[in-house]
Amino acid sequence: MDLAPESGRVAKLETPPAPAAPAAPVLRFADPTALGLFGLAIACAALLPVSFGMKEAMTPEALKTTAIMCLLFGAGCQLIAGLMSFANKNMLGGTLMTAFSFNWVINWWALDGLASGKVPSATVLLAVDVCFLVIFLAMTYAFGFYSKLLVAFLVIIDVIYALRIVREVAHTQAVATPLALATVALTLIALYIAIALVLVGASGKSLLPIGGPAWGSATPPAH
Repeated sequence: MDLAPESGRVAKLETPPAPAAPAAPVLRFADPTALGLFGLAIACAALLPVSFGMKEAMTPEALKTTAIMCLLFGAGCQLIAGLMSFANKNMLGGTLMTAFSFNWVINWWALDGLASGKVPSATVLLAVDVCFLVIFLAMTYAFGFYSKLLVAFLVIIDVIYALRIVREVAHTQAVATPLALATVALTLIALYIAIALVLVGASGKSLLPIGGPAWGSATPPAH
């Protein structure tokens, strides 16, 4: 702004320059979501024979095999993916993957104990399942601002925890088959999302639809 009252001229107002658009965040790593979801799918697949009550899956050797799959793929892949997401400043992805990875450590510990004839405390696991259900309900809503498919993915997890709670509270095995079917659904949707992300990264095109946000803004989660 040019002010010159002594010259009798009218002050000249200059339009301030428009603020520069914020620079896109620099990611330290490639998107690790596919890694976490592939690990989840593999661990769920390993659990399916146990979930369906197959006799061959109940031997000590089979339980130990399932346990190590849960530890390496369920816990390992998701922990790596979660920490990489945090490094990329993705709070939602990092929180979901990292928290769920420790659940797979519990699965490993429980299955390894069962192989040795040790049964984990149902009371403690029930309390943890209730806490997990509350957390995942909140995460389901949060991811709704990003993708309908991720909402469907998390709804399946919500259903699994709700069925686990019903099983313990009602002391019933009537939910065993629905639990197994929900695990199948979780395996398939995790594979679908992971493959869709891998194909986008390889081709630069959205070859498998993931869908937009279920509600609100399409802004990626929690940077």
